[in-house]
Amino acid sequence: MSRPRTGAVRSLLAAACAAAALITSALPAAAAAGTPSGGSPRPQVTVAQGALRGRPVEGADAQEFLGVPYAAPPVGAARLRPPQAPRRWTGVREAVVQAPACLQFSPFGLRDPAAVSEDCLYLDVYRPRTARPGARLPVIVWLHGGAYSQGTGTQFGGGTMADLTGSVVVSINYRLGQLGYLGLPEITGQNAQRSGSFGLMDQMAALRWTRENIAAFGGNPGNVTVSGQSAGSGSVCALLAAPSAAGLFHRAVLQSGPCTLLRPPDGARAESEARAFAAGAGCTDPAALAACLRAASGPALVEAARTVPTSGPASGDGLLPVDPATAIGSGNWNKVPVMIGSTRSEARLFVALTQPYLTQEQYTAQVLAGYGAAGPEVLARYPVSAYGSPYLALAALTTDSTFACQTAWTAQLFAAQVPTYVYEFDDPNSPTLYGAQVPGLNESNAHSAELAYLHDFTMGERPLTADQVALATRMKRYWGAFARYGAPVVPGQTAWPPTGSGATVLTLNPAATRTGTSFGADHQCAFWRSRPPRPL
Repeated sequence: MSRPRTGAVRSLLAAACAAAALITSALPAAAAAGTPSGGSPRPQVTVAQGALRGRPVEGADAQEFLGVPYAAPPVGAARLRPPQAPRRWTGVREAVVQAPACLQFSPFGLRDPAAVSEDCLYLDVYRPRTARPGARLPVIVWLHGGAYSQGTGTQFGGGTMADLTGSVVVSINYRLGQLGYLGLPEITGQNAQRSGSFGLMDQMAALRWTRENIAAFGGNPGNVTVSGQSAGSGSVCALLAAPSAAGLFHRAVLQSGPCTLLRPPDGARAESEARAFAAGAGCTDPAALAACLRAASGPALVEAARTVPTSGPASGDGLLPVDPATAIGSGNWNKVPVMIGSTRSEARLFVALTQPYLTQEQYTAQVLAGYGAAGPEVLARYPVSAYGSPYLALAALTTDSTFACQTAWTAQLFAAQVPTYVYEFDDPNSPTLYGAQVPGLNESNAHSAELAYLHDFTMGERPLTADQVALATRMKRYWGAFARYGAPVVPGQTAWPPTGSGATVLTLNPAATRTGTSFGADHQCAFWRSRPPRPL
């Protein structure tokens, strides 16, 4: 198992994920209802709450149903409470406009900053055009990232994945920031699970909605894959460990968010952070704390969170009794086949957004200060001369000591118990996230680089090339096969065996997708196992 993280490491990752979250923001969704060209009728399904009318997906042989409520609006007296069942409607609901993003607690980079609301518990469903009720197609439920404080499911279109793999794809919103994660006893004591992880409750509510309704879209409620990236992957870790999530999904995909790295706060830390947040929002009277927070304006809550960001779902309550890494290590978790991986140079994005023009002198000083007696050995292993710049050296060091090796160690925990498939995304020319490009820096292969290859994702700074589209197609087929069979078996593509004692990893590269066992050596994981990572 991995070494315990220090508080300093948690601060680095929170800052890094928050920096990345500033960029991976939602695109506004606006689509007028209407009949497709040619006059063919628009698709219609009936779920438990009423009838929905969707539309074809532009550019794919698929259909989409957008802005579908999976829970009641968590507003007013329902703020900071568990999600409730969605209301029924009469007639046919037009499902052609995506819902707003949940209130953003890192409110930067939205194409339309006004396209946010606390009334945000909606999801989008994508299915192949030929799907019909009873088709029993595999289902993929996507959880977006964003440091638990920012982002939206609406930026992850699933039409191409649905078309190419014959899957039904569901992308959800869930509550963010302290509206989604607030470990305050005055709040948690008001629900049966004594938990303030409302965002995690939302995710479970969306999975329950999927189980109850996805057959109407042609999906198989008995074959659901839950998939997430970054904080979304941390959410998958929590779902794997949460007893009440048992049976809601049947496979799990973790992208750039290993469970041994993204460990949740315990109850004491969550309460301490929550009280500091409440004080910042002007709520200090214990007798009126819950009422004060429910009455506060959204902007006031966002402002209060600027100096006290959320740490995500807490462990030690009725919802998440044990932290996921501990639960998985003990064998007491919701066991399903797992796919897990990371990008080759995760930390390039974080370093670019925080220290883009680091000098060699600054790099040396930071390493020596951050690693103490081990500093000279760290510098010997990550010399600037071997990487070409202090930026690249720091990015490699941080990638290896956090995401890469922690992914390997998390995979080892899984592989001892369930079929586990490990990948590394390695496209040295992948696009950067829109708005994150720093002149003169190579940010390819960084955190979030793989998203444009798996989703109809428009936050890349440029379109994919023909070779990259081919890689994206292979990746979607692997992901779709894993969702269908619990194993990424794709005829005509490189065989991807489960990892095991040989620590097999599939490298996803435009020129050559291949398997190998050098991942640990490439990222110096033997060195980092004996040295708990520390930020610089």
